[in-house]
Amino acid sequence: MKFCWSTLRVANLEESLKFYQEIVGLKLVNRFPAGPGVEIAFLGDGETKIELICNAADTKINCGTDISWGFEVESVDEFMTFLKERGIEIQSGPFQPNPHTKFFFINDPNGFKLQFVENK
Repeated sequence: MKFCWSTLRVANLEESLKFYQEIVGLKLVNRFPAGPGVEIAFLGDGETKIELICNAADTKINCGTDISWGFEVESVDEFMTFLKERGIEIQSGPFQPNPHTKFFFINDPNGFKLQFVENK
């Protein structure tokens, strides 16, 4: 068995696609209509993908607070500067629980928590 994708419902597909492509750096793999007012997009490089689903009839999003997606970056400090230059607020961190790991959190346009980690 292999993990294929994780799904996130989004309020605005264009805004979310722009964020995940330009900020996180994911590539759009597939995008298609999935019924009246529903559109799906898959992003990711490699085996595991992110699925974004937008339903125009239901834009109330509840992401919760107990889940996040983690992405590895070369440098936490450089990526934090990149985000701040684009007006994206750091929600918490950076944290360094050991000499080899450093990370921080932001929220995506839907309020979903993302973690960016540097592993040395």
